Formats: sequence, structure tokens, C-alpha cells
Amino acid sequence: MKNLLTDYVAKFITLTSEESEELVKSFNEVKIKKKQFITQPNFTSRHRNFVVKGAFRSYVVDDKGQEHTVQFAIENWWISDFNSFIYQHPATLFIVALEDSTLLQLDYEKEQELKKKSHKFETFFRIIAEKGLAFEHRRIIFNLTHSAEARYENFLLSFPHFVQRVPQYALASYLGMSVEFLSRIRNKKAIRKS
Repeated sequence: MKNLLTDYVAKFITLTSEESEELVKSFNEVKIKKKQFITQPNFTSRHRNFVVKGAFRSYVVDDKGQEHTVQFAIENWWISDFNSFIYQHPATLFIVALEDSTLLQLDYEKEQELKKKSHKFETFFRIIAEKGLAFEHRRIIFNLTHSAEARYENFLLSFPHFVQRVPQYALASYLGMSVEFLSRIRNKKAIRKS
């Protein structure tokens, strides 16, 4: 399992075998059951989570009880309430497993130790933070400037492997539309294909 992590890290930085070993031993493998929460509001997020197997959804609930999906994560993705994790403040997000899953979790203090020990580790965490920020920036702009149908088409093209693994209500929420509207878009798409 931890080879998946070192393979992932190798895409961004080059580590010696000793550095790889140090990184790997800083993570704990955790099994998570479907529908189990790994983060809930008002509890501080203590871990950065790397998905080895499974799928997760993070969401927030507004004052009317409406859920708004913020992120999905499957294999080789990171998920956490990053605002809570970085600042060690109470979380605002729920993060729930959509499938039986396996995570590699990195504790906040261990991450700080890694960054102090090696500039390479600091570089790695900076790179993934920058990539995550750029992704969210693109997503916000696309959602603000494109129709619901275009948002759905873009999601299908960008993340075809997600579509069968996330519930329709969660996908609709992520795309900023109702389940009924998403169903209409899917039906229209299906009719065009036939």
C-alpha cells in the first residue's frame, strides 16, 4: 500500500531510499467503512489523508439544511478539511466514505517534523498545496461562467472514473444543481446518443 504513496510522491520530487522510508513510516494505514465519517464540523482535522482505496466526499451543510459537496476523492487523491488541518482550527466540513476504503493518514505534528527535517518534504507539500489551490480556482471560475450542462460535460470529460462511484445527489450538489436538473441533463444526453 505504501508503495502507492512513494510512487505518487516520485511524480513531484526525488527521494533517497532513506527519505522514502522516513516519509512512509510517518503515515498510518487506516481502514474506513462505507458511510463512516473521518471529519465532522467543530472537531479539529488532525490528519492529511491519502486515498489508497475507495472514495470520499466532503461537504458543508448550510443554515437551511442543504448539503453542498466541496470535493470528491478516490485513489491517489488527498482529502481533508484543509483549512482546519493547516490552521488547527475546528473543521467546517463533513468528510464521509462513499465506499469501504483505505487511507494513509499523516498526523499534523508528523508533517511539521518532516518539513523541518528536509527541504524536499517541504517542497512536496508546497507543490500539492499549489496544485490543489489552482484546481479549486479553475473549478470556481468554470462554475461561475458556464451553464449547468457545460459543468456536467466538463466533469464527465475531466473525471470519467468518478461518475459511476459517486451518488447522483452528491454529484448534483458538487455541480451546483438539483438532482432533478441533473437527471434532465443526463436524459437529454442519452437521447442525443440514441
